[in-house]
Amino acid sequence: MKKVLMGNEAVAYSLFINGVNVAVGYPGTPSTEVIETLKNFKDDDFYVEWSTNEKVALEIAAGASLAGARAVATMKQVGLNVAADPLLSLTIVGVEGGLIVFVADDPGPHSSQTEQDTRNFARFCNLPVFDPSSPKEAFELIKPAFEISEKYKLPVLFRMTTRVCHSNQSVEFEFKREKKKVKGFVKKPDWVILPALSYIKHVELKQKLQNMKKELSVYNKIEGRGKIGIITGGVSYFYVKEAIKGYDDLFSIFKITIPHPLDEEFILEFVKDKEMLIFIEELDPVLEEEVKLILFENGRIISTYGKRNGYVPFAGELDVDKVKDILNRIFSNKLHIKENTLTDILQIPKRQAQLCAGCPHRNSFLVVKYATKGQDVVFTGDIGCYTLGFAKPISTTDTCLCMGASITMAQGLKIADASKKIIAFIGDSTFFHSGITGLVNSYYNMHNITVCILDNLTTGMTGFQPHPGTGKKIYGEEGKKVNIENIVKGIGIEKILVIDPYSDFTENVDKVREFLNTEELGVIVFRRECANLKSRKSYFKINQNCLKCKVCINVTGCPAIDEDENGSIFIDSVLCKSCGLCKNFCPNNAIEKVMENE
Repeated sequence: MKKVLMGNEAVAYSLFINGVNVAVGYPGTPSTEVIETLKNFKDDDFYVEWSTNEKVALEIAAGASLAGARAVATMKQVGLNVAADPLLSLTIVGVEGGLIVFVADDPGPHSSQTEQDTRNFARFCNLPVFDPSSPKEAFELIKPAFEISEKYKLPVLFRMTTRVCHSNQSVEFEFKREKKKVKGFVKKPDWVILPALSYIKHVELKQKLQNMKKELSVYNKIEGRGKIGIITGGVSYFYVKEAIKGYDDLFSIFKITIPHPLDEEFILEFVKDKEMLIFIEELDPVLEEEVKLILFENGRIISTYGKRNGYVPFAGELDVDKVKDILNRIFSNKLHIKENTLTDILQIPKRQAQLCAGCPHRNSFLVVKYATKGQDVVFTGDIGCYTLGFAKPISTTDTCLCMGASITMAQGLKIADASKKIIAFIGDSTFFHSGITGLVNSYYNMHNITVCILDNLTTGMTGFQPHPGTGKKIYGEEGKKVNIENIVKGIGIEKILVIDPYSDFTENVDKVREFLNTEELGVIVFRRECANLKSRKSYFKINQNCLKCKVCINVTGCPAIDEDENGSIFIDSVLCKSCGLCKNFCPNNAIEKVMENE
């Protein structure tokens, strides 16, 4: 069959065809579509789930692998930080069935806290890493990734970047699943990590990396015979190919698909007739540093241009124009490469990141904001839709670090400045991911903060994946629902308030103000289904009473409310989710509800 596949879809198809038995992950852009695609496939020896976080996912995959199953754990680059502990230990304990750790890096970044380079994790963990440049290549590399993992009894990192994950390409393949018989768990001392064993396995690990270099180097390739060598990898390979069009005879391209471990002989063979080397890669100078080390150790002196001498930017994505600019600067415009080939692309106006129209989090934030008006309060935020609480006019997010850190950072702030009231905001999925442990610590150490759990009954930011609080599993079938209030009570916290953010705004403000009157650890659960998951029966409109005061816009910041060229205020009837928040602030009763059938 021939099919146009997104990069993540290509990975999912190939995983399934190549007999993956267990697929687990935690949603995070740009990695989410791997599991979202895999859940469409079914077989009697195949299992897929969304796990509560990346560490849990990888440990489940590891357990399946020890029983001989082929397994994959998916995550985005910051999720790999969460899974780092089991990953490092797995390099020592080893695996049995093929285990792929799929990690999506986010140069830019587009939707992440940090720009991380998973190739560095490969060096840090002493693991091989595959770095495909296109969806088709990603599809083709899954099979050898499993085989390398099984041959050397090591997990394999499979790293892609946003542009590879989300670009589309036609892929031709036979949709026939290669079934692998799972032999079951066999007891042996190797599976128990002990200091003495760890030392022995560490020595073995280094030897395994040495042994696999030549085997993996077949996935790297050299193009052209020019005296100027360009070393590149990932999606940057295509930027380079496009940028040097018309000057191909001058250049040779060394496309590195396996950034770690690198085969020294292959590198030395490539550079032997080169007059200079240019390193084109996104994020960290991984290829540049690895190749320079090989050159140094072999006494080779050659001019190099890359990130380390400022020719290639350290941060952000590359594109064709940026690569042309790099080449022009290196050759002082002697190549006369035409610039700005992307200028014909429509320039989309920038808009401020903001909560969706009707988002219940907007109501929750404003309830707390009004309840604490005039008080010295610090609001700690977390990762998810509710990070957008920082945007004006909501402005109720003063810090945001990483998953689960709103609760723990709030405790640190309280310790440092007890005079301030500290309120932490966290979403439901993030609470299950890594918020619970922070709340336990707050109770145990008696840190008197207030935690607001914004429960929209889904993982909204990444595309509505289920989590333990929804009671639904990946296919929508019934699971065991985990009640947030019961967890909070189970920890021992007695002060709990549950609020529907769509209910009466003034009453909610009064309830929260009273709740915050005492200095005591407390949890407020704001619960209302994500507005994008529920069909509406009505919407709101502006009537003739409007004085154009713009209070509705200036207080709520709702994207459904705007003003036209004459300064008249209107509510977009398509965007409006009928939450009615704006009506609370109109001083002249100019906002009224309209039923869908009216």
